[in-house]
Formats: sequence, C-alpha cells, structure tokens
Amino acid sequence: MNCRASGANSDLTGFCRKQGDRFLRHDKPVSEELAVSGKLRHELVMTIFVLSSICLISVVSAGSVSSQNSSVLTQQENALPGPAIDGVQIYPSDDIWNVRVDQLPVDPNSSAYIGKIGSSAPLHPDFGSGLYEGSIMGIPFNIVSGSIPKKPVVFDYADESDPGPYPIPDSPLVEGGSDKHILIIDRDSGTLYELYAAEEQADGTWEAGSGAVFNLSDYRLRPAGWTSADAAGLPILPGLIRYDEVANGSINHAIRFTAPSTRRAYVWPARHFASSVTDPQYPPMGQRFRLKATFNTSGFSPQARVILDALKKYGMILADNGAPWYVTGAPDDNWDNDVLHTLQQVKGSDFEAVDSSSLMITPDSGRVRTFPNLTAFPGMSSIPTDPDRDGLYEDINGNGHADFADVVLFFRNMDWISSHQPVSLFDFNRNGSIDFNDLVLLFRKI
Repeated sequence: MNCRASGANSDLTGFCRKQGDRFLRHDKPVSEELAVSGKLRHELVMTIFVLSSICLISVVSAGSVSSQNSSVLTQQENALPGPAIDGVQIYPSDDIWNVRVDQLPVDPNSSAYIGKIGSSAPLHPDFGSGLYEGSIMGIPFNIVSGSIPKKPVVFDYADESDPGPYPIPDSPLVEGGSDKHILIIDRDSGTLYELYAAEEQADGTWEAGSGAVFNLSDYRLRPAGWTSADAAGLPILPGLIRYDEVANGSINHAIRFTAPSTRRAYVWPARHFASSVTDPQYPPMGQRFRLKATFNTSGFSPQARVILDALKKYGMILADNGAPWYVTGAPDDNWDNDVLHTLQQVKGSDFEAVDSSSLMITPDSGRVRTFPNLTAFPGMSSIPTDPDRDGLYEDINGNGHADFADVVLFFRNMDWISSHQPVSLFDFNRNGSIDFNDLVLLFRKI
C-alpha cells in the first residue's frame, strides 16, 4: 500500500502501512479474527480496498478536520428538568416535547416543506399582551384544584374524544376567535384537559368539537388516528410560549406552530392528519422544524433571543392548519408586543425540517430514546445515530444515514472512540473493544 503523509499525519501513515502489510502477508491471527474460512482472497481484496480508500481520503482531509474543535454536546448534557407550571411538571424531561433537536439530521424533504409553508413568509408570534379585536392574544390556560366539580361535555367528534367529565371552572379563560380552546390543568392530579370549539349553553351545560385528557407524568400518546383539541392529535399546552419562561431566561421545550396546508399524513408524535393533500412535498402533521444554527440572533432583544434560542435547540412541532409560521403562546400583560413583532424579521427560509425518527422508541409513546454520554465526533455537530435500530451506531457523522464518510470518520477516530464514547455502541464485532475488525464490519454494513 502507498499511504503517504507527513508531520501530524505520520501516525496515520504508519497505521495504514502496518495494517496493509499484515493483510498482504495473510497474517493468521487476523484471518482468524475475521473468520474468513475459505473466502480469504475475497476478504483480502475487500480489506485492501477499504484501507487504501480510507488512507487516501483521511490523509487528504485530516489537516482540515484536525483544525476543528470537537463538539462535546451530548444527549445527556442536554437533558434539563421538564418544564413546570404552578409546580406541575409538563411531561418528563425525556418526553418528545422536552428534548433538544439541534444535533439531529435535517429531514431530506426540508426544502420542499419550507417552500410549501412559505420560504419568504415571516415568523409570527400569535400571542401578546392586551386585546385584539376584543379578545386576548394567545391561548390561555386555567389552573384548578382537584376539588372543582367536573362537568359533562357533548362532543361533535365524540368517537375521537375523551368523554370526561371535565373540571371547567366558572367563567373559564377561553381562546378568542373560532377555535375557542379551553385548557385546564388539575394541579392536584397533574392532569391536563383540553377542549376545542367549547361553548357554554344557555342551560349551563357545555358542548365542544372535541376534547382530550392527558396525564402529564405519562408518555402515552392518543390512539393512532385520533384527533385531540388540536388537529395533530397532540396536546396544546406543552407547546405554548409563556412569559414566565422568557423572563427566567430559557424555554426548554418545543413550540407549537401552524402551516397553511399540510399533507394527509402524520409523523410521530402526531396521531392525526387534517388534509386531503397527498403530495409528499407538503409537510405532515407532527413534523419538527428548527431555526438554523447559523441564524444570527445578536441584534434581537434579550426577550426575543430566548424564543429564538429555543427554536434553535428545541424547535417547533407542526400541530394545526393555519397561517404560515404562526407560533403559539399564552397571553400575558407583561409581553412587549413591539419586541415580539421583531421576530417577524425571521423568514421561513431561516428554518429547516428535522428528522427526529431516531428518537422514537415506540409510536405509541412520547418517550425518547436516550444516548447516555453519546458525543458528536471531532469536527461534527450532530451526534451519531442508529438508522436500522439494531443497537449499533453506523451513522457516525449524524447525517441520518450510513455511508462511506462514516467509515472514514470511524477510521480517523478509533482511539478517540475508546476513550470518549460508549464502546458497546460502536463495537460492531461485539468483542468488547474498538479495533480494525469493527472498521471492516462497518464498511460491509453501508
């Protein structure tokens, strides 16, 4: 083999030459490790090809990569306590609403989705202080005790609604406009009740379009195909932007938003679609988006930056049909509407769709797959993923699929993996260590 390098790359040169010489000599221990049994010639040709290709690519690119700083963000470090309202945790910290997606790969259909929602359309805060056309601005929520009497509700979509009864207080806070959402937190039981198109009748009874009840300490999603008080079959409350969060300096959850047209499909964690459009260029309900990491937030006020930082880290979930890029929040007299309006400087083209499928454990649960101490490789910004969900992480660079670039990155960082990553996730021959045979097996898997 001819694998030349100099200076900092001399160790790479030596490794390439040493490994190539071992295989060209048909070294017995190596052939036994690879269990070639009768296919030695084929294995030798393949291995020499792998070595030659990796050595060539690595030596050419090692200089540029070695100058980059290694990303040390890990899934474990990202975990924060779940958001809370009045002492009630709004889902566990490892629920899909409460996990960061800034290191996940971009969805392959991102450009198409952005175009259909509106690449030039501005981000719009659909909440604020004061009144708009006589109604409060945003979706309010009510907090009640477990002692409040529960009331029956008659539903238009009873077959996809939780029957209740619902603890609707006297004179509840109701969203203005046609949606008329009522959100209720029972602080004693940690239960969330949500109603869509809710109206009190003259005799004091209640009717609504649909209703859903959520245990906020549980990961259970709605039955597949069911709506909720939202078109996507998701809860509304976990995705609201709240003033108290912004005042405290951080929003640690995904944000709810709407798009003009969606597809007749839904992706986890959504459970319901609300469209007849089958064109795959339209986004499905439940699609996650995030603000691009390169978007410069330095010119925004501290209040606006908190929201923009959350959109970078946690992103937003498509939950309903509506105006483009309308993010939902709770009304509060402390909001500065002029500051919120500056968010309209952000355009649809500043976002990207995220492939969050690697986080799913089961489609019926919002609990996410966790990766203890899993770290982005040197020079990479995304953590590795397991595309085929076999427990081994073939997607080394975290772009959502396994390819030859992953083989090269693995080769360059074999020693680093042993000291910085959970070895079992990259031990493709399952012998308890990272070695050259793992590299060959990874190559075979792409």
